Amino acid sequence: MTETTAAEPAVRFGCFLSQASRTWAQVLDDFLLAEDLGFDHAWLVDHLVDTGGSPDLPCLEAWTLLSALAARTSRIRLGVLVSSNTFRQPAILAKEAVTVDHVSGGRLILGLGTGWHIDEHRRFGIDLPAPGERVDRLEEAIVAIRSLMAQPRTTVEGRYYRLDDAPFEPRPVQAHIPLLIAAHRPRMLRLAARYADQWDTFGTLPGTATDGLEASLADRIRAFDAACAEVGRDPSEIRRSTWVGPEMYASPRAFADFVRAHRALGFTDFSIERPPAGRVDLLERLARETIPALRIEFAGSSAPPA
Repeated sequence: MTETTAAEPAVRFGCFLSQASRTWAQVLDDFLLAEDLGFDHAWLVDHLVDTGGSPDLPCLEAWTLLSALAARTSRIRLGVLVSSNTFRQPAILAKEAVTVDHVSGGRLILGLGTGWHIDEHRRFGIDLPAPGERVDRLEEAIVAIRSLMAQPRTTVEGRYYRLDDAPFEPRPVQAHIPLLIAAHRPRMLRLAARYADQWDTFGTLPGTATDGLEASLADRIRAFDAACAEVGRDPSEIRRSTWVGPEMYASPRAFADFVRAHRALGFTDFSIERPPAGRVDLLERLARETIPALRIEFAGSSAPPA
């Protein structure tokens, strides 16, 4: 096993590059551009249809696509924001994750969530249990995945998942693949506080996992910090990521103000959506001018471990 020792910066910037309605060539170009512009990480989505448009629009499968992207990039961290636990048995996901970690040379961030999009589950005949059961299943999956990656053999006798003396080779390239958990509601916030290396949340947006959420971002932060205290974790040791919407392309100052305001709340990672069609220059401007200045501004602040 090879341990990744490079220190992570206090603040990281990424690109949220959903593959929905994109061809393989377009997705590859997106990731290569993000790497060339110096972004720290780039992300796919885990959906079977374009959840922001017609279900007839194309959408490539996330993990097979991620492995191909891992082979064609060399520096940028990458992952799926986030993998739906309803789509894969946890041992299969663990194998997929370790495979991508090997293909990438140790650049994977493993993003996990409960799954939420009702329509795609219905269309493809995939069970979507009630919210409480989805959280229970995710916790069992996390325990199983962590055990598989840490021990020569794993036995799990859970309510939803069972493993019987399961061997697991090869080991990950990284000594520990960072686990990102998307969490917005009370039980998920407690789960992220217990297990996550990185907690991901964002504002309430229709048509997303936060649709209908009443708790404000400030409320979620207070709940997360309290949950960390309950399990004896220092919340400052967990990276916090959020999504920067395309409206931030309107002004570099608006982007910088967003980052500063959320950095003051403890956020460490900011992923910006793909720019409007034909306006790659807007992304390049942020990457070459605004983001380097922000990196210098926050260089003295402490960073959680990767």
